[in-house]
Amino acid sequence: MSRFVSVSCTQLSVLLHTPFVTALRRTETTDTVVVRVTDDDGITGWGEAPQAWQVTGESLMGATACVERMLGPLVVGRDTDDWEEVAASLQAAVARNFGAKAAVDVALRDLSARRAGVTLAELLGVRHGRRPGSEPNSEPDSEPDSEPRPSEVRTDVTLSAGSAPELAASAAARVADGFRTLKMKVGTDARTDVERVLRVRDAVGPHVTIRLDANQGWTVDEAVEVIRALEAADLGVELVEQPVAGEDVEGLAQVRQRVGLPIMADESLYSRYDLERILRLEAADLVNVKLAKCGSLAIAAQLLDRAAQNGLGTMVGSMMETPIGLGAMGSLVAAQPTSLVDDLDAAWWAASSPVVGGPTYHGDRLVLSDQPGLGVSALTETLV
Repeated sequence: MSRFVSVSCTQLSVLLHTPFVTALRRTETTDTVVVRVTDDDGITGWGEAPQAWQVTGESLMGATACVERMLGPLVVGRDTDDWEEVAASLQAAVARNFGAKAAVDVALRDLSARRAGVTLAELLGVRHGRRPGSEPNSEPDSEPDSEPRPSEVRTDVTLSAGSAPELAASAAARVADGFRTLKMKVGTDARTDVERVLRVRDAVGPHVTIRLDANQGWTVDEAVEVIRALEAADLGVELVEQPVAGEDVEGLAQVRQRVGLPIMADESLYSRYDLERILRLEAADLVNVKLAKCGSLAIAAQLLDRAAQNGLGTMVGSMMETPIGLGAMGSLVAAQPTSLVDDLDAAWWAASSPVVGGPTYHGDRLVLSDQPGLGVSALTETLV
């Protein structure tokens, strides 16, 4: 019998190679809390809680306090075979604090996968009654432009909010990097958003997918005006994510009722209760599920299942996170594929990786480690 013997936190601030700019914030660093759970055999599982002041309200200090004072004591001393029961107990321990809960949850699952000698994707695949890659659209293929292999997840890449010329240049550069789905940050100026999309479409041509994320930046009327103008311009926009304030689900529903482009809920969706409200009000066509908003991989899986069962498109996303968080969400997608290209580019923005091992990027694909768990073995020295 083995037991969990420690839960520790390390705060990181990782430099980005390019500033990340949205309607909510501008940042030049990824700020996160890395959580490690270790058992008495010396095996360590990894998780992380990203700081997201403007979205979840969580901070480095707050997440650290939550893990050290409330969640860690629930883990230490428990039998490692009881990891699922321990993970479930985290959800009732504190209100909200979803990032902190998710960090410990992922660390427990990572450790369990390492003990079993399987990847986290394989562990999650077994839990869902299937192996990663068992779905038809995930089968391996030798062609370079084929669907991703079971150990790969296709991702979009974000274009930070900026002027029309800046966005056009950034879009062309990202396509040259191998990305085929661009997520444009809009919502900073409704009067010029259509012009920015037009310039990006001109820069990349008709065969690159463009999706928009307003990050709550418009009012209901602004959202309707801009989206209708986009429809009239016929710019081939795939979807519009979170056009209005996250709390305003009624407003989100109003926008969806008045426009033709698919509307995605992001900041409006944290919990299962939020999803039921979205479904009841018919407020969205699609949903973006994130670990730092829902608190555990199990809840993320339930949200994806429930949304799909009700005809909503599904996507998995992330905050600004390291390969630890990206590896966790990528593993979920490998085990439980979504209906859209996912939004898992956050670690791509780092000037250098803060961890040894874990997932890497190849073109528009997040390539998962083939080592047990997440495949992360240590922190590097390249930290701010």
